[in-house]
Amino acid sequence: MTDLTTANDLFFAPTGMNRGAVEMLVSEALRNADDGELYLEYRQSEGFSFDDGRLKSASFDTTQGFGLRAVVGEATGFAHASDLSERAIRNASKTVQAVQTGKGGSMALPPAGSNRALYSEDNPLSNIPFDAKVKALSEIDTYARAKDKKVVQVSVSLAGSWQGIEIIRADGSRAGDIRPLVRLNVSVVVERDGRRESGSHGTGGRTGYDFYLEEATWKSAVDEAYRQAIVNLESVAAPAGEMDVIVGPGWPGIILHEAVGHGLEGDFNRKKTSVFSNLIGERVAAKGVTVVDDGTIPERRGSLSIDDEGTATSSTTLIEDGILVGYMQDRQNARLMGVEPTGNGRRESYAHMPMPRMTNTYMLGGDKDPEDILKSVKKGLYAVNFGGGQVDITSGKFVFSCTEAYLVEDGKLTAPVKGATLIGTGSEALKKVKAIGNDMALDSGIGTCGKAGQSVPVGVGQPTMLIEGLTVGGTT
Repeated sequence: MTDLTTANDLFFAPTGMNRGAVEMLVSEALRNADDGELYLEYRQSEGFSFDDGRLKSASFDTTQGFGLRAVVGEATGFAHASDLSERAIRNASKTVQAVQTGKGGSMALPPAGSNRALYSEDNPLSNIPFDAKVKALSEIDTYARAKDKKVVQVSVSLAGSWQGIEIIRADGSRAGDIRPLVRLNVSVVVERDGRRESGSHGTGGRTGYDFYLEEATWKSAVDEAYRQAIVNLESVAAPAGEMDVIVGPGWPGIILHEAVGHGLEGDFNRKKTSVFSNLIGERVAAKGVTVVDDGTIPERRGSLSIDDEGTATSSTTLIEDGILVGYMQDRQNARLMGVEPTGNGRRESYAHMPMPRMTNTYMLGGDKDPEDILKSVKKGLYAVNFGGGQVDITSGKFVFSCTEAYLVEDGKLTAPVKGATLIGTGSEALKKVKAIGNDMALDSGIGTCGKAGQSVPVGVGQPTMLIEGLTVGGTT
């Protein structure tokens, strides 16, 4: 977490704002509210795209601004601006006070303070020169193209950001955080006899660029993208029908995130629009299924020292041995539901209001050897990687497309398949889990979650998992 000196350097000294005056403005703006805050943000971001053997684009952007929010019961007043000035905050206060008309709110207590820091405050954008980043991208491109004559296209992207926030409440309490974030992604296209297929791999986290630009790291990313492309080149049409499905470890946890995770966010359950509403204490998954949302894992993409309301993130058990035990909460929904916030209040930027969002959501490992799980399946599908997916929160129904999958026949992997989709209902699919592997893994650091028009970085994970009788959409 950031200290007062860093916050002054970002928000007060450069803009000429007086801290005392701003705190008085916030106190006045929220005097009749139940909750609320002034959210200050400064962000630097850059991106590089290397394609067709050359640098196609390079960008650098600096943004700053504030969001002022007043919460009264279920109502929220919100105003934001890119102008960091006392005048702009004073104007915004007039907007948010409209929601307080005729109200005499009792301001909620501020979040407990925390000195925990899950990542470095160093700015990754300034630690490595521009030329060195471009040179690394060129080396990645050269290495990928030299792997095989079948490689016809290589795309490499590198992105980084450095975000500073400060949250000021009506009582003058404040919290802040400095958040680095980087990501490297490699895509490879191969061609044979006129057929083209692609593979991709990405990695990232809340660190500097150093690790991701090390030769061993980016070579591993290229090798994985190339491997996927070659596998897809050998793929046959996917079968369709109901069958046993083995879902691999790590990134396939995106199914858990989409099909189950969103339905366990507090706002949907307070409004009773989730398939999991009013089911605390009920069985919603097979025995052995334990699902956790944990924003406290150091340097992970979805981790935060504090959330965007100032609450320290936590490790929140959502499903324990198949029983629903909790939801992810921001401050507003937690208060209205009579529970404690869990540190899941997140927003895309100063221009957005916070809402309950996931951080790193994953299933704990079981006691089965993944090889034994494979041997137990006579006929089915083994899904390793996924692309896009859709889920309906109210019903829990989902559809996910597999980007890498294999037929399973008599306990062995056979032909890779293309065009497979997994179709089902999140709560029902979890009840059909028949075996859980001992190989739980988190994803490589690539997740981005969308909700109500806002995108935030997240992490996912799971062990190898056997789901009995899942519907598979295919082409044969």
